[in-house]
Amino acid sequence: MLTHIVFFKLKDRSPESVATTAQVLRNMEGKIDELLHLEVGVDVVHSERSYDIALVTKFESLDALQAYNVHPVHKKVIEHMMSVREASVSVDYEC
Repeated sequence: MLTHIVFFKLKDRSPESVATTAQVLRNMEGKIDELLHLEVGVDVVHSERSYDIALVTKFESLDALQAYNVHPVHKKVIEHMMSVREASVSVDYEC
């Protein structure tokens, strides 16, 4: 099992913008066969070092993650994220 986590800091950190972007991420659920688990969390602390949104996804293997990366639904999400994010960081690990 492979876990893929991404944190996003948005250019517009207003509650409306964060909610809209979180929904864009949630909309992937059920549309990509390789995506076994999807969890989207919105930051509640809002500290200087906080990121706005956390995306936690799970895949059967590294090959499944790579298939997700090129899936048309995910590519649309990437387009949105590129336009709204200020920064992002990720980690991928096997469990």
